[in-house]
Amino acid sequence: MLNTDVIQDWTDTIVKLNCGNSRDVRYKVFTDGSRRIQEIREIDGTLIRKQELPEGMVNGRVSFEASVRHVLAELASA
Repeated sequence: MLNTDVIQDWTDTIVKLNCGNSRDVRYKVFTDGSRRIQEIREIDGTLIRKQELPEGMVNGRVSFEASVRHVLAELASA
């Protein structure tokens, strides 16, 4: 079994999108072995995306929320 440690526990945030809309979501960042994983969910718990974060990304709320905004913008434009 791989070692799992929480880097940032569940954090609720309101993400403002370019189109003027916003979404209430929650995210968590944790390690899975040597990988850093970000899990993004709707407030009701529905999974939006689970992704590996790049090695060079700084650990911190600003970086993590920028990643969440990027994912939501990508999904909105799809």
